[in-house]
Amino acid sequence: MTAHAQRGMRIDMGQARAAMPEWLPVVLGLLVLFVPTFYRLATGAWATEEQGHGPIIFALFAWLTWRKWPEMLAATNPGDTSWAGWPLLAIGLLLYMFGRSQSILMLEVLSIVLVPAAVLLVKRGARALKVLWFPFFFLLFMVPLPAEFVAMVTMPMKMAVSYVTEHLLFMAGYPISRSGVILQIGQYQLLVADACAGLQTLLTLEALGLFYLNLVRHPSAFRNIALAILIIPISFAANVIRVITLTLITYNFGDAAGQGFLHGFAGMVLFLTALVLILAMDSLLQWIIRRRQGRAAPKGRAA
Repeated sequence: MTAHAQRGMRIDMGQARAAMPEWLPVVLGLLVLFVPTFYRLATGAWATEEQGHGPIIFALFAWLTWRKWPEMLAATNPGDTSWAGWPLLAIGLLLYMFGRSQSILMLEVLSIVLVPAAVLLVKRGARALKVLWFPFFFLLFMVPLPAEFVAMVTMPMKMAVSYVTEHLLFMAGYPISRSGVILQIGQYQLLVADACAGLQTLLTLEALGLFYLNLVRHPSAFRNIALAILIIPISFAANVIRVITLTLITYNFGDAAGQGFLHGFAGMVLFLTALVLILAMDSLLQWIIRRRQGRAAPKGRAA
């Protein structure tokens, strides 16, 4: 590390320590306000497969915010307030009160995004939110969607995953048939559940893909946009591999194995497969960009 980088790091850390008296009461106040919601999430939604990604999203949000915090402090001053924060704060608190009183979890969690963003606007202005826009955008993936909408979108996705799984295993020589989203392989029946091929899985993988893009920070807009779009078919392929894995586990080791520890292992297979496919697609896009640049370079020299 160069002396300049070390000096910049010391300045950033010094600013962060100097700002602690300003922000510590705010952080404690937000924690006290949202403790009931986090308790409800921990004992309810986050304990399910559909919303099990919630703690990961929040942990990554906290890490991203901590990582960008010195930059935000360096780019703003305590007096850089934005009055737009006050109406946003009012909206966030109203959503929290209404969601809490009516047991609407989506509104409670949405307030976890809006209230801290509003406080940031009030205390440090629009420039602060500009620096920290991605962590707050990323936190939106923690907001649970309405159950009716999820059910409406999930059914076609489950049908597609079931269809592809059936045909791939049939071509591989396995005795498999399908009725809707129920797979029959040998003597076993498997229901393709929402968690195996649903919208929440797609959103989780999209969130992790965007997190990856934010970390690597490609200068190419084509590469960023293409990879963000490709995460959708990558999610579908990963779901198919997960269902195939569970189907083969059940067929070879019995129903108890398919529903036990190996069921959780298949979930790990899903995310590992998605990660490998994202990295592979990123490498392919990088190769395409380099090839295009290599073709354009001789023309530039000729001109």
